[in-house]
Amino acid sequence: MISEIKDLIKSTVNPVSGKPESEENRVKDIFESEGDIVIKYDREGLSPSQKRVFEDNILSSVKDKVPADKISFSSISKDSGDVYKSLKSSDDDGPKKETSKPVENATLNVGHGKPAPKKEVPNVKKVIAVASGKGGVGKSTVSVNLALSLKKLNKKVGLLDADIYGPSLPILLGKRDEKPKANDQKKIIPLEAHGLRFMSFGLFIKEGEPVIWRGPMLGGVLNQFLFDVDWGELDYLIIDLPPGTGDVQLSMIQSVSVDGSIIVSTPQDVALLDAIKGFNMFTQVKTPVLGMVENMSSFICSECGASHDIFGNGGVKTEVEKLETNLLGQVPLDIKLRKGSDEGKPYMAFNFDEGDEVSKSYMAIAKNVDKILFESKKDKKGFFGKFFGK
Repeated sequence: MISEIKDLIKSTVNPVSGKPESEENRVKDIFESEGDIVIKYDREGLSPSQKRVFEDNILSSVKDKVPADKISFSSISKDSGDVYKSLKSSDDDGPKKETSKPVENATLNVGHGKPAPKKEVPNVKKVIAVASGKGGVGKSTVSVNLALSLKKLNKKVGLLDADIYGPSLPILLGKRDEKPKANDQKKIIPLEAHGLRFMSFGLFIKEGEPVIWRGPMLGGVLNQFLFDVDWGELDYLIIDLPPGTGDVQLSMIQSVSVDGSIIVSTPQDVALLDAIKGFNMFTQVKTPVLGMVENMSSFICSECGASHDIFGNGGVKTEVEKLETNLLGQVPLDIKLRKGSDEGKPYMAFNFDEGDEVSKSYMAIAKNVDKILFESKKDKKGFFGKFFGK
C-alpha cells in the first residue's frame, strides 16, 4: 500500500511553486503507525495556510486509496531536521494524535513572496529613492532642494511624493490647491513647479483628510504614480519615500528598477539608529545606496552668523565610515530654509546664492549624486560591484 500511495502523491502540487511532487520531492517518508498512514514532508518555504493546502492536495490524491481520517502528517524543517508537529487530518472534533517527537521551537513563517519582474519607468534615465529611518529629519525638504540642484546642472527632473499618509510636496512646492488632469491616453499629467514635474497623493485629497489604507492599496497608488503618469523625458525621477521600512518601500523596490537610494539623517544618535535600519533595508534587497546626507548638521544664526551644533556634530560622517558608503553632503539649518518650505518657496529656487553654505551644500550633493551614477555606468565593478557580487 505504501508504494501505491507514493505513486499517487507524485502528482500533488506545491501551492507556492506550482510544481508537482515528482519534481520537488518534499515527501521524505511514508509509514504506518498505530493503524494510520503517516506522511512526513519538508515544510520549508510554506506558510501555515500553504501547508494546509499542500496537505489537502495530498488527501485529494490518495482519497480513493486511503480515507482522510486514516492519514496523519508530520512536517520537518531542513534547518533542524526536527519534527514540527503531526496532526490527524480528519475534520472531526476528536483529539489529534501525535506520531513523533520532539517538537521544535515555534517559528514565524512569513515572507514577501516572489516579486513580479521589475519595470523601467518609460523615458526616465535614473530613478533615485530618498529615504529615512524616521520622520522629522527633513527628508522631503532635501528631496525638493536636491531636485532643484540637479536642475541647475541642466538635468530634467521629476519628483514623486510616495508618502501616501503624509504627503508634503504640494506645500513645499506651493501647489497645495491644484489638481492634476489626464491626457488623451488617460495618463495623469504631472504638475510643474519651478521647472520640476511632480506628483503627490496630496493633490487628490483634502488637507487634513486621513488616509486609512492597508499595504495593497498603497502599493497600487505607487504603481499608478510610477507607470500611469506621463512623466515625459527625464534624466532623474526622485522618489520621496515615507519614513521607515514598510509597505511603500517594499512595493517600490519590487516594482521598479531603482538606480540608487539616499539616506537622510540628522547628526544625533536617535536619528542615526533608524537611518542605519533604512540603509540595511536597501542593501538587503540589493538596491544600491549612493550615500547619506546629514541634514540640520548645524544651525546658522541669522543675526550673528555663528554656527551652532544643535543636534551634535559629525554623527553621519562617523556612520558612513562604518557602513563604507559616501557622505554626500552636510546641509546646515537656516531660517530661510524653514520659512521657504512653509511658504512653498523652496530654498534652491528662491534663495540660491553660490556663496552661501546651504546653496553650496545642495550643489555638492547634486554633483556627488550625478558623479556616482555616471561613474557606476562606466565601471560596474567599481562603486556598485559589492552590491551585486561582481
